[in-house]
Amino acid sequence: MHLIAQLASGQGIEQGGWRWPTEAAGAFINEDIYLKAAQLAEKAKLDGLFMTDVPSVNVDLRNQPPQASLDPVVLMALMAKATERLGLVATMSTSLSEPYTIARVMRSLDLVSKGRVGWNVVTTGTQEVLLNYFPGVLDHSHKHARALEVWEAVLRLWGSWPEGALKLDKAGIFADAAQIQPINFEGKYVTTRGPILLPPSPQGQPVIFTAGGGQYGYAFAATKADAMYSNPPTLDYAKAFWRELSASIRQAGRNPNQFTIYNGIGVSIASSEQEALQRRARLDEMGDPASRRQYLSHMLGIPVAELPLDAPIPAALLQRARPNARDQRSPYAYDLAMKGFTIRQVLAHGPINYHPIFLGTPEQVADKFQLWFEAGVGKGFCVVPDSGLESLTDFVEQVVPILQKRGLLRTEYSGTTLRQHLGLPYQNGFPDKD
Repeated sequence: MHLIAQLASGQGIEQGGWRWPTEAAGAFINEDIYLKAAQLAEKAKLDGLFMTDVPSVNVDLRNQPPQASLDPVVLMALMAKATERLGLVATMSTSLSEPYTIARVMRSLDLVSKGRVGWNVVTTGTQEVLLNYFPGVLDHSHKHARALEVWEAVLRLWGSWPEGALKLDKAGIFADAAQIQPINFEGKYVTTRGPILLPPSPQGQPVIFTAGGGQYGYAFAATKADAMYSNPPTLDYAKAFWRELSASIRQAGRNPNQFTIYNGIGVSIASSEQEALQRRARLDEMGDPASRRQYLSHMLGIPVAELPLDAPIPAALLQRARPNARDQRSPYAYDLAMKGFTIRQVLAHGPINYHPIFLGTPEQVADKFQLWFEAGVGKGFCVVPDSGLESLTDFVEQVVPILQKRGLLRTEYSGTTLRQHLGLPYQNGFPDKD
């Protein structure tokens, strides 16, 4: 089993996590929170720590911190010096940065960490973010075509300084300049001369991640990425997605065994399942409960927002309920409602969360990870704690030992680079053979 962890804005998956009594309210600007999270992930022998990036204010700041805060590149540079083996996956958008900037920043991180970095390749199309970088509202319909050019240019820049070109011979030459040549990349959207000014790291170049959805994201994952962050609404979806993606990877002439899907999973751990549900219900109330009830109405197709929280949905109203055909999470919400759970309990189970929720005792949470893993969902999971650092600590100290005891998770690192953690070969540059 491959695991990474995520701690967006220094907190967990739940909007009200910053209000949890034992979490730091100002975690989003507290670098120590991130460093402790990285050290916890390394203690658990996870593959890495994953950091998304949404460089804009697109939430109601009265109720929650921004979705992203401190620049992930800055944080990962700090994490690189606070850890020794943990992989560090940072997001940089192909829509917002030029190839040379990405190539230089990511190679710098890869060298500082001694070969432990991954680049999460994403595009950006949201107006809130684009207006922070460009004048006016842009027609960004070209973002996917630009992304492919940026990806290729970055890899060619990395390859412009080949392994072995750095000599450091004090009696002779510093580097073999004949091997370090411009790439003269000219695309429709980006241009860069090169070469890169830094040599490769012990793993060559960063591991390529993707988190994009849709047809483009799927095609990019199958043909160009090494790993993928996925948000499966159900186990059946996750199984079907990996079957189809692995077939596409194989069709592209690549090895599915050298590709890892990290299925995003929210975790809520307590001494019993009932206590875990109570914890989640309390977190719901600390967030924006009105919007959650409104969304449940959308999922069920009936008005439940004004109904009593601690009573089941009336039978007469339930007769009119139907799962929303456009939301694959809706059948789960529907099943919970039909079982007679109260509205508070339905929401606490997590059907409207962006990630599936594994909740209960450490054994129950471990059982759920094992069930999904053995069902064949692409080897990996991204663990997202419910409240923040405290709940990540609970996962590391209570669930990880169970998975290790069952032989599902490594107990020691066998390599020193992120590529080695994922079973990937050394690579430096654009794979022209593909």
